[in-house]
Amino acid sequence: MLQSTSFWVAVAFVGFVLLMLYVKIPRLVTKSLDDRADAIRSELEEARNLREQAQSVLADYERRQRQAEKEAENIIVQAKVEAERLADETRVKLEASLERRMKLAEDKIAQAEVQALKEVRIQAAEIAIAAAGKIIADDFTAKDASALVDASIKDLKKALN
Repeated sequence: MLQSTSFWVAVAFVGFVLLMLYVKIPRLVTKSLDDRADAIRSELEEARNLREQAQSVLADYERRQRQAEKEAENIIVQAKVEAERLADETRVKLEASLERRMKLAEDKIAQAEVQALKEVRIQAAEIAIAAAGKIIADDFTAKDASALVDASIKDLKKALN
C-alpha cells in the first residue's frame, strides 16, 4: 500500500484539500465569486437605470417630435390663411386702383370733350365773325352804318332807363 501510486495520489490529494482548508482558499474563492456577483448585479442595475433613462429620453423625444409636427401643421395652416388674406387684400387694392384709374381716365376724357367743345365753339365763333365781317364789309353801306348806329343808341337809352 505504501508503494502504490494511487495511495500516494490520494494522500497528496487529501493533503492538498486540507492545506486549502487550512489556508481558507474556499472562503477566498467564495468571497471572490460573491464580489464578482455583486459587481455583476450593480452593473445590471446600472444597465437597467440607463435603459430606463434611454426610454424616458426616447419618449420625451417622440413627444417633442409630435409637438413639432403639430406646430409645423399649425404654421402651415396659418401661412395658408395669411396667404389667402393677403391675396384678398391685394385683390381689393387692385380693384380699387383700377377703379381710380378708370375714374381718372373718364375725367380726362370728359375734360378733353369739354376742351374740344370750347375749341370748336371758339373756332366757329371766329369763323362766324370773319364771315359776318366779310358780309358786312361787302354789303354794308354808309347809310346802313348810320342806321345801325342810331338803332344801337336807342337800344342803349332803353337799356339805361
